[in-house]
Amino acid sequence: MTCMAAAGAATPAVANSVPVGVPLDAVKTTLGVDTPRLATGVPIPVVGATEAPRFHKGDMLPTPLLPVLPIGTELGDTLVTTPVPNLLGEPETDGEGSLEAPATDVLTRTPGLVAGGLLTMPDASNSGVPNLKSPELGLIAPEITGAPEALLGLAMPR
Repeated sequence: MTCMAAAGAATPAVANSVPVGVPLDAVKTTLGVDTPRLATGVPIPVVGATEAPRFHKGDMLPTPLLPVLPIGTELGDTLVTTPVPNLLGEPETDGEGSLEAPATDVLTRTPGLVAGGLLTMPDASNSGVPNLKSPELGLIAPEITGAPEALLGLAMPR
């Protein structure tokens, strides 16, 4: 968490993700084994503007009542590499395995609420008194859009 906070404080405001290298050197020193290397990006959500509520003829409440909030971010580049010993049963064939996920944009929208009131607009034929109507309630489903991908690799020594 300290690494994430330090990286977040040192980045400009325009970045969509903060690059972070996860320090695992203490594990290597303590246990005496080769450890994986991990570098990733911590996403920084950017909140967009909500749609203005719309009023429809005959409704007293706007649509949507609870507006949908768009949020966008970038899932940063992630690279995990680890030593793979004795691939073919001999120390000379030690290799390195890797998992790489390139940066991708993710867009989300929060849920919204659509509600119709119990009353209509004032009715001139009823001396200006609104009429009763059945209540209406609807939920705008949340959305998440993105196309993450990953590449798995294995490097052999030459």
